[in-house]
Amino acid sequence: MLSKFTTLCMLLIASSFVHAQQKKTPERIIALAPHIVENLYSIGAGERIVGTVEHADYPIAAKEIPRIGGFHGLQFEKLLALNPDLVIAWKSGNKETDIEKLKALGIPVVYSVAKDIKQVPKELLKLGKLTGLESQAKKQADKFNEDYNSIVARYKNKAPLDVFYQLWPSPLMTINGKTWIHQTLAICGVRNVFADATTEYPQISLENVIAKHPQVIVIPNERAAEEPQKVNWQLWPEVPAVKHQQYIEVNADLLHRFSTRMLTGVKDMCGKLHASRTYYGKRQ
Repeated sequence: MLSKFTTLCMLLIASSFVHAQQKKTPERIIALAPHIVENLYSIGAGERIVGTVEHADYPIAAKEIPRIGGFHGLQFEKLLALNPDLVIAWKSGNKETDIEKLKALGIPVVYSVAKDIKQVPKELLKLGKLTGLESQAKKQADKFNEDYNSIVARYKNKAPLDVFYQLWPSPLMTINGKTWIHQTLAICGVRNVFADATTEYPQISLENVIAKHPQVIVIPNERAAEEPQKVNWQLWPEVPAVKHQQYIEVNADLLHRFSTRMLTGVKDMCGKLHASRTYYGKRQ
C-alpha cells in the first residue's frame, strides 16, 4: 500500500504535468464542433487537429480528420488513442458529462462559448492566443468585423418585411428572438414573425404560420440522414408568401455555424430578402 506521502507526491507530479500541458502551445488538438474546426483552419491551425466530430466537413481537408463522436457523445477509446494535448469543446453542443470525464482524465479542455454572431471575432482571437497564431487570428477577426459592419450598414433602415424562418419542416419548427439565427434576420432588416415565441426553437403548427401572415418563407437546406417530409405550402394561398411565391433557400452550413463563413451566408440571405422587399415595394 502506498504511503500518504508517496500518494501526495504522485498527485503533485500529475498536477504539474497537466499544468505544463496547459502552458505549452498545443500541437494535437481535438475540436468538438464543426465551427471550431473551420475557425482553426481559418487562422492556420487546421493541421494541428487530430480528431473531431460528425459533420465537420469544411474545408475539404477537414473530411480526412478522424471522427471521435458527435452530438450523442464521444468515443473515449478513440479520443485517448489520438493523444491530444488540448480539447476545444462547444459549451452549447457537447455533453457536460463527457467534458467532465475529459477533465478527470487530465486532458486540458477549453470552451467555445459563442452565442452571438458578434462574438465570432472574440472566438478567433481566443483560438489565436491558444495556438500562438495571434496575428493570423487578428487578421481574420478584423475582416469579420469589417464585413459585418458593411452588411449592417447596407440594410439599415430598409423597409420592414415579415419573415417566417422554417428551421425544420417535420415537425414544423422555427426560431425566436433569442437565437443567433434571429440575429442574422435582424441584420437583413426584416422581422421574424415568431420573435416573441417563449422557447428558442419552438415546434409550431401550420395554423400558427397562417395567422402570422409572413411575406417571405426562408427555407434552410439542412442536411439530414433521412429527407424530412416537406411542407406543401401551395395548399395555403392565404399566406402572402405563398400567394406571391416568395420563398428563398439559404445555406444552413453557413448560417447555422459560428464560423468565419457565417457572413457569406448572411450576405446571401440578405440579398435574397432584399429582392423580396423590392418585389413588394413595386406592388405598392
